[in-house]
Amino acid sequence: MNGPKIYSLLGLCRRGGNIGSGEFQTDRHIKTGLSSLVIVATDSSDNTKKKFRDSAAYYKVPYAEFGNKEELGKAIGYEFRACVSVNNEGLALKIINLLKEDNYTIC
Repeated sequence: MNGPKIYSLLGLCRRGGNIGSGEFQTDRHIKTGLSSLVIVATDSSDNTKKKFRDSAAYYKVPYAEFGNKEELGKAIGYEFRACVSVNNEGLALKIINLLKEDNYTIC
């Protein structure tokens, strides 16, 4: 299980200023080309998942559903977050590889 490593990398992204969080900021980062990976919490609403899955597909940004709102938020220093945008290509690739090792689907 690579969950703790992924959360640690998300925290590293936050400290480096390479993350967008929350629906508004994540959506903006996808549309402006800043995002290298979009992660949506598994306990997010179906509408939220569809919105970001479709947007990520349209803008050709990798998309994954991982963790829950509380865990994602805690990893980046907030109470909870439904979605995050990883804006560092190298860290995004590392997270993608860890997700694939744990058999998560990357769209």
